Amino acid sequence: MKKLRLEKEEKEILDAIENGNWEAVQPKKAALNHYAQIAKNTFRKDQRMNIRISKADLNLIKVKAAEEGIPYQTLVASIIHKYAARNLLAA
Repeated sequence: MKKLRLEKEEKEILDAIENGNWEAVQPKKAALNHYAQIAKNTFRKDQRMNIRISKADLNLIKVKAAEEGIPYQTLVASIIHKYAARNLLAA
């Protein structure tokens, strides 16, 4: 089995957990609500878009989505999001 390479801080945390010295801190309710709202807004899909693409391209997208085990609409939305966020470069 391959051994993980941990950074110093990660190693200290792991050692504390294994030695029983780790105490979980409960986050404040206001902070939880704040971050829950941010997450909800991030993943909210509130716009619809219609595009025309070739049948061959759509079939290729469906095959790729099936390989990933996700709906093709989810794959297309992910590609658009990555491109918009500059995490996917144009060819």
